[in-house]
Order: sequence, then C-alpha cells, then structure tokens
Amino acid sequence: MWQVFNKELIELLRDTKTLFFIIALPMVVFPVLFGLIGFLGSSAALKEHQKMVRYVLVNPDASERFANTMFYHSDFEKVDLELTTEDEYIDAIKNDKADLVIVLNPDFEKHLAAGESSPWQVYYNGANVISGIGIKVKEAFEEFTTAIQDKMLAEKGFSASELLAFKDPVIFEQHDTADERESFGETLGGFIPYILIPLCLTGAMYPAIDLGAGEKERGTIETLLLTPVSRFAIVIGKFLTITATAMMTALITIFSMVFWSFIIGSLFDVSQVSNILSSVSWFDYVLMVLLLVPVSAIFSAILLAISIYASSYKEAQNYMGPLTILVIFPIIAPMLPGIKLNFAWALVPISNVALAIKELLKGTIDYNYLVPIFLSTGFFAFVSIAFCVYWFNRESVLFR
Repeated sequence: MWQVFNKELIELLRDTKTLFFIIALPMVVFPVLFGLIGFLGSSAALKEHQKMVRYVLVNPDASERFANTMFYHSDFEKVDLELTTEDEYIDAIKNDKADLVIVLNPDFEKHLAAGESSPWQVYYNGANVISGIGIKVKEAFEEFTTAIQDKMLAEKGFSASELLAFKDPVIFEQHDTADERESFGETLGGFIPYILIPLCLTGAMYPAIDLGAGEKERGTIETLLLTPVSRFAIVIGKFLTITATAMMTALITIFSMVFWSFIIGSLFDVSQVSNILSSVSWFDYVLMVLLLVPVSAIFSAILLAISIYASSYKEAQNYMGPLTILVIFPIIAPMLPGIKLNFAWALVPISNVALAIKELLKGTIDYNYLVPIFLSTGFFAFVSIAFCVYWFNRESVLFR
C-alpha cells in the first residue's frame, strides 16, 4: 500500500499539471483573479457612485426652495427637458436622457399653508443599485423637509432645543457586542468554505483521473494488477495519494489567504483583515485543516471510483463535471441567513464542515459539535472508500 502511495505521489509531483492545480492555482491564480475582480468591481462601484445624477424637475415653480436645493446639491446635475406625461418621464430615463424625474405638486404651497401633506412623484431606475440614486434622493428630500419643519416650528415659537426634541424624541446609542472577528466571520466566513471545499475537489480531480482512467488509457492497469500487491492495497494507495494532493491544495490555500491578507494589509494600509485573521488561533487553523481531511477523503474516493469506471481521460472528465456543480449546494448553507451550526446540521456531510469553518472564523464555535461532525463525515468517507474498493474488484468495471 505504502509502496503504491510513494510511487504514485512522486510521479504526480513530477507532473507540471498537478503542480499547477496544487500550488499555482490556490497560491497565485485565484488570489490574482479574486483581487482583480474585487478591484474592478470596487472601482466601477466608486465611479458610478461619484457620478452626478442628472435630474429633471416638472413644475419647478411649485417650490423655488426645493429647486434651489437640488440645483446647488453636489450630487445632482440639472437637465433641461420638457416633459409632461408619465410615458415621457419613463422614456427619458430609459433612453438615458436623465437619471431622475421629480414631479412637484403644483399646489405644494397651498397644501403647506393649510398644514397638509403634498404628494410628489419620483421616477428613476431602481435596478441600478450601484449608483445609489434612491439613497441620494432620500437624503436630498430629508434635507429639504427638515428645513421646512424647522421653519414651521420656529414660527410657532419652538426653541432650538425644543425643535431637536420634537424631531428626535428618542436618541438611540447603539452598542454592538460583536467584536471585529465575529462580524467578519458572519459577513465573509461563509465565503471561505466556498473557496476551500471546491478547491479540495479540484485538487483531487486531476490526480484521480490520472490514477484511474489514465492507467487504462496508457495500458498500464493490467501490468499493475500483475504485481504482487493486493487490489485492496492498490486502491488504498491510490486513494491516499489523491487525498494527499487534495489536502496539499487546502493547506496551500489557507496559507495563501493568510499570506495575501498580510501583504495587502501592509501595502494598502488595510490592517483590519490581517488583524482579524491573526486573531484566529493556530488551534482553530489546525481544526480547519482537520475538518477538511474527511471531506477530501469523500471526494477522493468518489472521484477515484468514477475514474476507475471511465475508460479514458475525456470520459472521466465528463462524468466528474456534474459533481463540481452538485458540491456547491451543501456549501451554500453557511451563506444563507439564519442557518447556524446545531446538532442536526452537524450530521449533514460537507455542510457541517462549511458551517464549522464559519464558526471557527467567528470564534463562536461550540467545540462539542466537532464530535458529530467528524463522526458523520468520517462515516461517509468510510462508505465511499469501501465502495471504491468494491468497485475496483469488479472485472466488468476495470475492463469495460
């Protein structure tokens, strides 16, 4: 068994494709790719947010004060268009002639004098969330209505302190009991397993194809079976090799995340992420790695069984394609609101590991749940390995 393991591992590590999937992909390619996506996304969002909102006022004479408020506002730019109907308002926005149309009530001053509310209409494209038009409009309206309220109350003899108490009878002072680590773990902790677990699958996929279907395609499977090594030892040796490469990928990925976080934090003076990751104890990092061992074992056994059944590289890749999609569903759980690690979730394979990693990053994990997590994933790993051994012992599978 160990002879098979040593032989297969040495041969895999000599292969440039394997080294790319194990080292280059998690250490260089993914950080650069995610960093580029994040940079381009934040740049586009910042550019869109800083862009002036082009607005059109319909019935501007209804409130000269509001017209002046919008005209001198730093976030808005006036556009001179003659619009009279609702269809024209919508067409102007759809044809990119304006971003915002505000229809003032012609009887605004009369309503104000009578102490009545005055309905106005606002038109904008709410699908463009990045631009924040809705927030900017709300802020402009709040500024305008606050000025009106102050004037009306001052005319009624309210002092400055009474004005403040009237508008804000209760002032909330919020005190968040969650520390930075817990907040970070709740926000991004579910995304980390979304990277780690699929990378374990990716790290196991190419070696599994090479050690199963690759042997068949090269015509070396028969020679291997003639050696004085039992089929059980051959399967376990290949399985351990695939699991080792999957774990190497996971380890390098964890190291890469910590390494690049410290680099980015020092270069761009963004120390928050690096400080949070450094607050995670080495024991919790070790637990993350240990949690990935049975998951990698499950992936390795399933992929090896598929590869043994396939008769060529291409066929193995076709069979493994749907697996990369199916594995996404159980690791979505930590990203869903309201889903927390409990005894029931601790028994669900893959999802339990994803939730545990999130809780470890938050620093709020109940270590008692680790027992059912390891038992559950260990059981499924054992079943997967047993099936793989059974599969390899079938002549109809090996020589189909």
